[in-house]
Amino acid sequence: MKNVLKHSKKGILMVIMCTAMLSFANEVPFFNIKNETSSTSLVLKRLKAGNLLSIKDSHGVIVHKEVIQATGNFSSKFDLTLLPNGAYKFEVDKGLVISSIPFTVKSGLVLFNKEEEQIIYKPHTRVEGNVVYISKLALNGEPLKIYIYAVATGYEGLLYSETIENTTNIERIYRLNGLEDGSHKIVFETEGREFIEHL
Repeated sequence: MKNVLKHSKKGILMVIMCTAMLSFANEVPFFNIKNETSSTSLVLKRLKAGNLLSIKDSHGVIVHKEVIQATGNFSSKFDLTLLPNGAYKFEVDKGLVISSIPFTVKSGLVLFNKEEEQIIYKPHTRVEGNVVYISKLALNGEPLKIYIYAVATGYEGLLYSETIENTTNIERIYRLNGLEDGSHKIVFETEGREFIEHL
């Protein structure tokens, strides 16, 4: 009976966490952009110290990267007109959420398309003893591929793989025998990205 109550509490906590993440999905934009002749002013709201801001090109190559130093609003100016013609995006990694703001540079003109802003929710992993809890918000039912590997010195073997799709609230529980620090690795693939957790 104690185990049932314990697992019920964990399930309720995961539902509350996902509900909170859903509430962020309907918020007003977290950024403000002012495009001027030679510079672009970017204001990002509700950041925490340690969040990561980067500018990437269409191939995923990072052309600028900085760690946010203070919690609150972040403001900076960028001369994006110096970038070669092409497609780019500002990307803000806020822990469980990655937000991207796409823009293009053409002949010194910088054009933003706020309608193409993208929010990606990362998988969240929690370990208790030999049990691994995984949750992820997938608002559009985007697939999540999960690969669980056993890891030892010079060896890596696939233990289990699964693809979950057509659901907005992904929750999985796995029991891994002999779970010790560094003995397992979980690889997540979703929305063209890969996330790795070492357990």
